[in-house]
Amino acid sequence: MARQLDEQIVGRFPVGKRLRVLDVGMGQGTQALRLARAGHQVTGLEQDATMVAVARESLAGEPEGIRERMRIIEGDGRDTGVHFLPGSFDVVLCHGVLMYVEEPDPLLAGLARMLAPGGLLSLLVRNGDALAIRPGLSGDWSAALAAFDTAAYRNRLGLDVRADRLKDLTATLAGIGAPLHAWYGVRVFTDTAADGAEAPDDVETLLAVEEKAGRTDPYRGVAALLHLCGVRG
Repeated sequence: MARQLDEQIVGRFPVGKRLRVLDVGMGQGTQALRLARAGHQVTGLEQDATMVAVARESLAGEPEGIRERMRIIEGDGRDTGVHFLPGSFDVVLCHGVLMYVEEPDPLLAGLARMLAPGGLLSLLVRNGDALAIRPGLSGDWSAALAAFDTAAYRNRLGLDVRADRLKDLTATLAGIGAPLHAWYGVRVFTDTAADGAEAPDDVETLLAVEEKAGRTDPYRGVAALLHLCGVRG
């Protein structure tokens, strides 16, 4: 996903431009820190106090220049209008968040308002069109059958959450003024790997296969996750 995001950034903004980035639901700050290291001005917004503490600890170990380029705010992603003015960012990330939000449209509309004209909105969501793949490949036939007719699922943390369908999000993005520009699949072949499994010896080849599949039909359509990139008009 990081490679996909970088591809979109390089293709949209001048080389060397220091971008204003907002990472909503940044978790432990993996993407936020990566982009700050690349020279961008990054704001991370996260409501989980434990994740905020982890992110701040990681940031504290970075060189001063990187620490100065990143700030962390504890807060809800649905309250972006409380913290920031409209059009304040060139790039807005919202990765792995929508599955926990029962009504995502207001959140998405708020994120689009944060973008400057031509800005990039990057979403990572659970693929509602592929919910039967994981239980089907593991031989859980009852769960696979049920997954065809729902957008709800139970994640690996044991939480009941929801998925999104490409068609629905495409319509939503058009409606909020950030129409879909590109989309990718994420975790096409590796989604069924056990948690904590050791990485294979040839990680680069694995990444190359996943990257290729994530941009190639029909493989990307059955990925566990979808990476959608909208552009503010």
